[in-house]
Amino acid sequence: MIEPNSKPPRVQAIQIKAFPLAWAFYRLRELTMSDNPSDHPATRLAHSGRADKSCYGPVNPPVVRASTLLFANTAELKAAAGTRRTYGRHGTPTTQALEDALCALEGADACLLAPSGLAAITTTLLSLLKAGDHLLMTDSCYQPTRDFCDGLLARMGISTSYYDPLLDAGIAALMQANTRVVFAESAGSLTFEMQDLPALAAVAHAQGALLVADCTWATPLGWQVFELGVDVAVHAATKYIVGHSDVLLGAILCRQPLVAQLRQGHHELGVSIGGDDAYLALRGLRTLAARLRVHQHNAAQIAHWLSVQPEVAQVLYPPMPGAAGHALWQRDCQPEYANGLLGLVFAPGISSAQVDRLIDACRLFGIGYSWGGYESLIIPVNPSKLRSVTAARWQGKVMARLHIGLEDSADLLADLQQAFVAMHAV
Repeated sequence: MIEPNSKPPRVQAIQIKAFPLAWAFYRLRELTMSDNPSDHPATRLAHSGRADKSCYGPVNPPVVRASTLLFANTAELKAAAGTRRTYGRHGTPTTQALEDALCALEGADACLLAPSGLAAITTTLLSLLKAGDHLLMTDSCYQPTRDFCDGLLARMGISTSYYDPLLDAGIAALMQANTRVVFAESAGSLTFEMQDLPALAAVAHAQGALLVADCTWATPLGWQVFELGVDVAVHAATKYIVGHSDVLLGAILCRQPLVAQLRQGHHELGVSIGGDDAYLALRGLRTLAARLRVHQHNAAQIAHWLSVQPEVAQVLYPPMPGAAGHALWQRDCQPEYANGLLGLVFAPGISSAQVDRLIDACRLFGIGYSWGGYESLIIPVNPSKLRSVTAARWQGKVMARLHIGLEDSADLLADLQQAFVAMHAV
């Protein structure tokens, strides 16, 4: 018989066991399947962020969709205070599986997830800066990053100066007494400048500032970013991490002693993602190494073909020998994990109207923003309109950006060949 003030046994069981059992199954904070530092990146991709080998159950962590979490009694409720197991916004086993997999891959102490790459950037900067601080931002940054600096940060009393991405240690002349963050993006958005991260870190750290880097292009496999001196790495996981053009997601990765500060800012801004997006990102992450090898193989062939076309003045692809930034890429990056994103500067005499015809003639290259998915893409670009310090460098140049996908490279080359013919049609 059930006492008048007690809960039915089955209800108690559900409250006590349902969500805690998901944590118990996962147990990622204590036990992971890839904690051997000698494991290669592809192995860590396959095994990190999964349950302990001694657990029997699904290969992939289950999708947990939760807002309210129930506790068996007030003692458990109070015991959970201050942890991430009190409310769905703070994370679930699914989101923490993705966080741990990214940490294992990049060598970070903490990962914070955001609903887009831009949200990861804005959350990082708002967590590290306050009114009266100065931010030194690369002129080759992602355009929405510039909009945020010139908009919300400026309204908050945080000043931003832009620097030439090729300046490297020369940024010392631009550092101010109140400079708190130097922001790098390597390779640069649209123009693909490789930045000397160790040189930037040395200058920033000498004056007590932090180096934050947008590492989306390199991916967590492309380099050991913390070994290069970066303090905080941000990713638009929307791109290669997810890899299927179906999820918007951002990631912030850091080491101590910045974990508490970034986690506090992340919490205060109310940033969170859903379990379904985390699951899809984790599924995409498993194949990152395999996908990058195909992207790289295809991009290398197409970049070489483009470099010998009379209509092309320059291919902007640092992994290609002879390309701008190749020496830095070769020094700092992992050669087996280049990607498929590159830029074109067309030869003098090629008009923007001709490039539009080329793009419109493509059959396999879609016309659309973003990149990092399995599909090939192409768009015209005009970086001179998006720069302040280096606008003259790109003034008057007719350019395009290509993402080389996972299609057969012979088919992609054939598509470009016919499109190059079509660009000359009247």
